[in-house]
Amino acid sequence: MQNKLQELTDKLYNEGLSKGKQEGEELLAKAKVQADEMIAKAQAEAAQIIAEAQKKAEEVKTKTESDLKMAASQSLAATKKDIETLVVAKMTDEAVAKTLSSAEFVKEIIKTVAEKFTTEGPVELSLVLPEALKKELEPFVTKELAKTLGAGVEASFSKKVSGGFRIGPKDGGYFISLTDETFRELIAEYLRPATKKLLFG
Repeated sequence: MQNKLQELTDKLYNEGLSKGKQEGEELLAKAKVQADEMIAKAQAEAAQIIAEAQKKAEEVKTKTESDLKMAASQSLAATKKDIETLVVAKMTDEAVAKTLSSAEFVKEIIKTVAEKFTTEGPVELSLVLPEALKKELEPFVTKELAKTLGAGVEASFSKKVSGGFRIGPKDGGYFISLTDETFRELIAEYLRPATKKLLFG
């Protein structure tokens, strides 16, 4: 009887142990599967984060290179333009200043331009002339020019005009400017392309 009881106890113990061991192995396998899934998911997320970071880094690099190229190109263009301006100014400033401060030259241009205003009949004109040429130009404007045009000519002299003149109808709202500054700009426009080619090919 005791042996049977012992056998039954052993059997129950062994069955319980076997069942517990099997359940433990199943839980362990399930935990391992879950752990593998979590690792795989974490690795996929890490790979995606790295890929996005690399893409952004590449975009930043490309944009930086593009910005640097553009800045270098703009800087080079600005430097070339400054050199052109200096060369053209050196070529024109002295000659223009000398020519437009010649009373005889200014008289001839004023006469030619003024006559264009009066092609359809007498027009009263207003002139702004260099203060430095007042002595030479005032008698010409008030007597000779007015007589030639058959109309009144009002002249004022300004220190702001160092050479050349501004002319326009007395009652009109516009002037034609042939000052040393505008003359230099006009000549510079013609000289720039040739100067640019000469300097930079």
